[in-house]
Amino acid sequence: MTVLIAGGGISGLALALSCHQVGIPFQVFESTAALRPLGVGINLQPSAVRELFDMGLAERLDEVGIRLKDYGLYTKKGLHVWTEPRGLDAGYHWPSYSVHRGRLHMLLYDEVIRRAGPHAVKTGLRATGFENHGDHVTLLLEDRNGRTQTAKGAILVGADGIHSAIRRQMQPHEDDPQWGGAMLWRGTTQAKPFLSGASMVLIGHDGLRFVSYPISQPDPDTGLATINWICNLQFDPAQTFRKEDYSRAANTDDFLHAFEGIRFDWIDAPALIRDADEIFEYPMVDRDPLDSWTVGRATLMGDAAHAAYPVGSNGAGAGITDARKLVSAFLDHGLGEAALHAYEGEMLPVTSKIILMNRTAGPDKILDIIEQRSGGQFDRIEDVIPHEEMAEHAATYKRAAGYGIAETNNRPALIAADARFTNNV
Repeated sequence: MTVLIAGGGISGLALALSCHQVGIPFQVFESTAALRPLGVGINLQPSAVRELFDMGLAERLDEVGIRLKDYGLYTKKGLHVWTEPRGLDAGYHWPSYSVHRGRLHMLLYDEVIRRAGPHAVKTGLRATGFENHGDHVTLLLEDRNGRTQTAKGAILVGADGIHSAIRRQMQPHEDDPQWGGAMLWRGTTQAKPFLSGASMVLIGHDGLRFVSYPISQPDPDTGLATINWICNLQFDPAQTFRKEDYSRAANTDDFLHAFEGIRFDWIDAPALIRDADEIFEYPMVDRDPLDSWTVGRATLMGDAAHAAYPVGSNGAGAGITDARKLVSAFLDHGLGEAALHAYEGEMLPVTSKIILMNRTAGPDKILDIIEQRSGGQFDRIEDVIPHEEMAEHAATYKRAAGYGIAETNNRPALIAADARFTNNV
């Protein structure tokens, strides 16, 4: 009857909390010896926040981030292109959040342990593969000393990230994650918030882009908040790159010079970079969409299933949605292959579309169009691009990614508040 969850990241822990919510036994296996708050800022769209609220986390999200008010696009010369409201200000029934990825991760972990007990997450055990046995599945594990062990369950969910061992067994001929040449440097700095105080901004164009937003409330004494920022430069994709790692420290000499011009009366990118608390280097990679995520009683979720470029603010949110859709399928179909195929049938087409859109037509593509048409310099934005064209581009992406305002507000809950699992499906 147990759901085995390979991977204790955001997606895996969201699945654990969702299973616990409806009374499905689960066990999480995490490869690291101890979970730590790694990474910097991420964004959660209202569609994902709705699911976190439904998990009972509404009162805790303000501990790890802030409610985003607006999202703006600017040229490399600081000229305003487009701003739209976010979250409650946009008409959603749920807020949008900018959060510290590591703090959100630890919040989910703490809640799993508090609700399900200290043994709900077993650390120091790396998933290496699985075996289907008709009426059950066996997860193959290895500890940090190379000793092997197994776990038996009704269902196995590979939530073990972009280098998933579960996916590798399903797709033995698949290549490594694909790098298109974009390198990211990500950091956080204590500084005063800009614009509305809860604004996310994208500045520049493809190949030279600066993104920033706050992920904490200002300190009442200093007025300083934790400001998250991302520098994006494009290189020749034929070059080699070091594998992605949320915790690899970066050298500012590699990129600071390219962003010296991103200095305006409301934001100073070079100062944010120089004053950073910590900076990490990360190549922007993804994987091609798969035709299937499921083999027997094993399936995939999160980055193991659909790793995409980090544009559109839906990476973590897609994994959270996976968790809720999976548990909804368990409620409807039981802990068997029918549930996995129902989940895959719903989520695979949507996430495959996002992977492909994020490569060429993410919400920031408007900045590339502006650069191509004007070089980032104009007197009136309307002379470069009609407002209607920008509005339609933004709306098209939201619809494709599944977080349009009406779609989010009007759909029924993925898991009813009083839902309880029975094995009589």
